Amino acid sequence: MPRPHHGLRVWQDAMQLVARLYQATSGFPEDERFGLTSQIRRAAVSVPSNIAEGAGRGSAREFVRFLLVARGSLAELDTQLRIAQNLGFLQDARLLLDDMEDLQITLGSLIKVQRMRIES
Repeated sequence: MPRPHHGLRVWQDAMQLVARLYQATSGFPEDERFGLTSQIRRAAVSVPSNIAEGAGRGSAREFVRFLLVARGSLAELDTQLRIAQNLGFLQDARLLLDDMEDLQITLGSLIKVQRMRIES
């Protein structure tokens, strides 16, 4: 049975980003398994999870609140990927960062639309 969030492009894109980040972090050093690898994966999973939870809440106000949490997780993820690149764990984080930027824009648009629904 389809859930409300399954049809959201932002959720679908976030799910794809999670898969790409899991793949990218699989090559990190073993001693980072409980460090940066775990942090990146946790922040990545938080994005679609919060979108889904907000969509399931049933009110635009609650949806916006969870979309803002998802946006915060994306900002956290941006920092973590830049740290991983600076430490030499990622050779080129540019594609992942670009995907995250696109997701940030889509998420921002959805937040704006939902806020307009609240105000009307």
